[in-house]
Amino acid sequence: MVFLTRRATFSASHYYWNPVWNAEKNEQVFGRCSNRNGHGHNYTIEVTVSGEPDPVTGFVVDLKWLKGVMECEVLEAYDHRHLNLDVPEFATTESSATIPTTENIAIAAWKRLEPAIAAAQGARLSSVRVYETPEIFAEYRGGA
Repeated sequence: MVFLTRRATFSASHYYWNPVWNAEKNEQVFGRCSNRNGHGHNYTIEVTVSGEPDPVTGFVVDLKWLKGVMECEVLEAYDHRHLNLDVPEFATTESSATIPTTENIAIAAWKRLEPAIAAAQGARLSSVRVYETPEIFAEYRGGA
């Protein structure tokens, strides 16, 4: 089994806000990150696929193809966007929200990538790692 990883970057803004809580509770829990104007990051995403190399090409998957999947499924949706306002999976309603934390961004990216990668012969999505900063990242390896 070989694990193959491709890295890409995107810039996006977000804020942390739980609509069930009042403003004071949001500020207490999330601090400056609860500012509804948002703040931005230059994120790095690493997508790892696994499988056996093709005996003819030597590839687990073609990296050009994987780059295209990442661009189509994640980068076009997230790059230069306000995640809370522009990305459906992070839309806030009066009673619920998926807060665009690094953890939830990794899960959401997995959900966007997994169907396309599963359709590829012989490869499977192994992990999605999202870096908010060089020191902070979340890694998702799929649900149980």
